[in-house]
Amino acid sequence: MIALHDFNHLPAHDAVALLHPCVAIPGWADALVRGRPYPSREALFITAQALTQTWDDAALALALSAHPRIGEKPAGTGAEAALSRQEQGAVNDRDAGLAQALREANARYEARFGRVFLIRAKDRSGEEILQALHARLENSDAQEVRAALEQLREITLLRLEGVINE
Repeated sequence: MIALHDFNHLPAHDAVALLHPCVAIPGWADALVRGRPYPSREALFITAQALTQTWDDAALALALSAHPRIGEKPAGTGAEAALSRQEQGAVNDRDAGLAQALREANARYEARFGRVFLIRAKDRSGEEILQALHARLENSDAQEVRAALEQLREITLLRLEGVINE
């Protein structure tokens, strides 16, 4: 975690690198860094949230390249993998029935929508995630893009909260 004052004074390259694990959409981090200095953490978050409103299908596809399937432990040692492991901590991978149900629902979702299912896992149990996955399988393509983008926004802003403090 870094203080806002320090973030405001980092070289641009270092500031972008600090934000990159929040979401795999380089343009978001670049724009947020260009907006410095921020007078308050609130101002930073207002800008960060506003920038997420410009995301579309292409941004979603780009971001999903860094997200593992829900219920699967991400491979790798990078910051994104570490965050995903932490966020999915409540998904009990020792519950064989739940793990199997998540695998099957993920497969149906991917067959239906052609992409990985995305949900803010933090503070959700595996059962809640599975229930949401089943509900979202009923969405139209357009509804699901909107739902996935909203989840991506939540994930991104939660991650940003963990990066920059007052």
